[in-house]
Amino acid sequence: MAEITAAMVKELREMTGAGMMDCKKALNETNGNMDEAVEFLRKNGQAKAEKKASRIAAEGICRIAVKNDTVAAVVEVNSETDFVAKNEQFQQFVEAVAEQAVNSDAADMDAFLAEAWAADNSKTVKEALVEKVAVIGENLNIRRFEKVTAENGCVVSYVHGGGRIGVIVEAATNVVNDAVKEAMTNIAMQVAALNPKYVATADVSEEYKEHEKEIIAAQIAQDPKMAGKPEKVIEGAIVGRLNKELKEVCLLEQVYVKAEDGKQTVAQYVAQVAKENNAELSVKKFVRFETGEGLEKKNEDFAAEVAAQLG
Repeated sequence: MAEITAAMVKELREMTGAGMMDCKKALNETNGNMDEAVEFLRKNGQAKAEKKASRIAAEGICRIAVKNDTVAAVVEVNSETDFVAKNEQFQQFVEAVAEQAVNSDAADMDAFLAEAWAADNSKTVKEALVEKVAVIGENLNIRRFEKVTAENGCVVSYVHGGGRIGVIVEAATNVVNDAVKEAMTNIAMQVAALNPKYVATADVSEEYKEHEKEIIAAQIAQDPKMAGKPEKVIEGAIVGRLNKELKEVCLLEQVYVKAEDGKQTVAQYVAQVAKENNAELSVKKFVRFETGEGLEKKNEDFAAEVAAQLG
């Protein structure tokens, strides 16, 4: 049996908003496994959602480079400390990495690191990284990148919190003007703030739906008001709660954060902008990077990852 420490209880409480004793029980029930403890709390209705962002183990920033309003690339580069993340030399390096990415045809990180460094073709991206580690005196890691190319429309970008979050939105449109780009930037800000998982409900995987239905069913089983209800009623409640949740995780179903009436959805906002500009306009894709996503204190060895990348 794993030892359950006060620090573990505190971390789980910050992640889920559940009570201290509930967190302690969840950790005991799951032998200290943090992810399973979150699921335990969700199934018992004591946590609304998993908040993995609170388990960030690395500092760093995201940067985005855009070319001709049709190509954009977002990168995340990690450092060991916040002090270095705020360093001008480090930030300039990350901007150079973003410029490298927007002009790259690399399909994965290995290919990207092997490319000639645009600022000095005598070295590779990997060698430029090693050189920067030596200069700054701290481990750095080009963790990930993603490039988006608009075939029929435009891309816009938004960087929040000095680089903590980077968002690219791709629009399919036959009109590319300042009004359309401003609208897509507003939507990029929405993505940064509300962190949707999908563009529309049609994009939601069956796997995700089934997993959430399992969580909701477990919550309903704990609800005294639902005790003894017919199976048809319970199934209806599960579907109803799932549909409500999908409105929160699907961008177009979310209430637009700048809606004057507090009711207009993002889909309705896009339709309004399309009408005002006599355009065929839709949100085709978005990419959202948040610094440190997936780097978990308990399970990730940042130094080992950097060492592996640098060979």
